[in-house]
Amino acid sequence: MTNTKLLSSVQMAHFVSRGSLRLDAVVPPELNVVGIETLREGVPGVPYGSSVPDAYPEGSFSRLLLEIPEVAGALRSLVGPEPSVDHHAVHIREPREGQAQPLHGDAIIDVRTDAFDVQLMYYPQDVTLDMGGTLSVPGSHLRRTNESDTGRYQNLRGQSRLVCPAGTVVFLHHGLWHGGRRNDSDAVRYMFKIRFNPTVRQLRLWDTSDLGDPRVAAELSTTFPWYEQATGRLEIYNRVLLWRSLTGDDSFDLDHWVSRVSNRPERQAV
Repeated sequence: MTNTKLLSSVQMAHFVSRGSLRLDAVVPPELNVVGIETLREGVPGVPYGSSVPDAYPEGSFSRLLLEIPEVAGALRSLVGPEPSVDHHAVHIREPREGQAQPLHGDAIIDVRTDAFDVQLMYYPQDVTLDMGGTLSVPGSHLRRTNESDTGRYQNLRGQSRLVCPAGTVVFLHHGLWHGGRRNDSDAVRYMFKIRFNPTVRQLRLWDTSDLGDPRVAAELSTTFPWYEQATGRLEIYNRVLLWRSLTGDDSFDLDHWVSRVSNRPERQAV
């Protein structure tokens, strides 16, 4: 096993509340050079469900990317050891291309509440605002939609437009609303995406030594500007359910969000 740097409980709570986790400039410059060359040439597709060793041979760029300790640790923390590769794709935005991708989630009718896939997104070069990096909507991943149902939305309060240094890797929950923005710069923009499926139960896969840290509950309680007054509360409720599943602690709650609505006493009055 490659030396890994597992996520902390605070980082996992950050992912559960926002639907993404960003690792800035974790890929070294020399590998970014190889990355751009590799993406320019294209990465051949692999069969659905391939193991990482089968999909990406030892010494290949993709394998080297996944063996970076911070990347390997985040992947293991989110989906566990030996995940399977769902698919991958190279996204290239030409200079002043004049079009953008509609807002969407990369899942059709995916109703899982106790498991999730993750998408690794790698950016081999500095991404400036005018290069139109990936736009995402924090906290949207647990709101059930079918792929491009959100495509008619143009801007949501609190949305995030990625600006990042070269070598940045972002992990996304498969349901997070996102879309590639228009490239208004004079440079070609590259991005490499891999979607991973877990092959083990996603239960306490990270470094849980800080599970009792008050910042865990603070992260899970985060709200976002686009949330509605009432319906937005369901996002907190769904986070609690996901956190219970990830930790195996069915008693965890935030201000009795789940406890009060699941209260069905069996004791009969006398």
